[in-house]
Amino acid sequence: MRIVLLGAPGSGKGTQAKLLTEKFKIPQIATGDLLRQEVSARSELGNRAKAAMDAGELVSDQVVLGIIQSRLTKPDARTGFVLDGFPRNIPQAQELDAMLARLGKPLQLAVLVDVDREVLMKRLTGRRGCTSCGAIYNIYFSPPRVPGKCDKCGSVLQHRSDDNEDAVRRRLQVYETQSAPLVSYYKAQGKLRTVRGIGSVNDIFKNICDIIEVQIRPLAAAMSRAEAAAAQAAQLAARKAAKESAKVASAAAAAKKAAAKVMKKAAKKAKKAAKKAAAKVMKKAAKKAKKAATKKAKKKVVKKAAKKATKAKAKKAKKTK
Repeated sequence: MRIVLLGAPGSGKGTQAKLLTEKFKIPQIATGDLLRQEVSARSELGNRAKAAMDAGELVSDQVVLGIIQSRLTKPDARTGFVLDGFPRNIPQAQELDAMLARLGKPLQLAVLVDVDREVLMKRLTGRRGCTSCGAIYNIYFSPPRVPGKCDKCGSVLQHRSDDNEDAVRRRLQVYETQSAPLVSYYKAQGKLRTVRGIGSVNDIFKNICDIIEVQIRPLAAAMSRAEAAAAQAAQLAARKAAKESAKVASAAAAAKKAAAKVMKKAAKKAKKAAKKAAAKVMKKAAKKAKKAATKKAKKKVVKKAAKKATKAKAKKAKKTK
């Protein structure tokens, strides 16, 4: 189950996100919590986020998306997740869709917790909190028994400085300008469903669960069938590829054997030709050497005879004298 909760500040989507995580055993991906965790862990993305926050700048979408992607790779997010607080505008939604598509985990549903502006104003400006025990009250909807004092511990209740009317109006204006267009974005994708955020927390939660049962369960079943069909097709393709590969390997082996036979025959022929050529060269060389030797021997004989004749002639001449 992969869903994103949409809603203005004070709509109660954070409360509903927690209930969904408890029921379906999937993590709540709240970007504020993730940023604090990454900063505390001093991770690379956390350090980049801290640098931006220390400089009074907004943390970039790339850093936030990187943190979300890192969170979605953990084992508890395999069966799904609930996104709370992100995306906040159309560009972020587009980047989120692209990132989830790369992970093979596209969003299945966008649930808008819709609350009238007047009710939101009362919810946000009427909040009072106990700094001692953490109890939360609302002077309009769930006031303490004694005004200004905690029912549980008796401590003085605090009113957050950013819960005044001017600050709340500005926050709601920012939401209407930047985040409200997400309603049209997810509606165009056919993923938007709306729940009225008025009434008890449990009633709102039941309505959300009903939507999930109607919208996601059939879709999940269809996706499972599609995945099974895809897996079967992949197996058939793998078998066919293996068969073709075996044929290619067999043909390659036959070609190699034939090539070896041709090479052996060619080598034998070349060896025979080389031997014949060598014998011819040796015969020719021997003939030439023999001829040269005969010529040299003949020349030597002639020279010796000439020398002998000269010597005999000289001897005869001496006798005559």
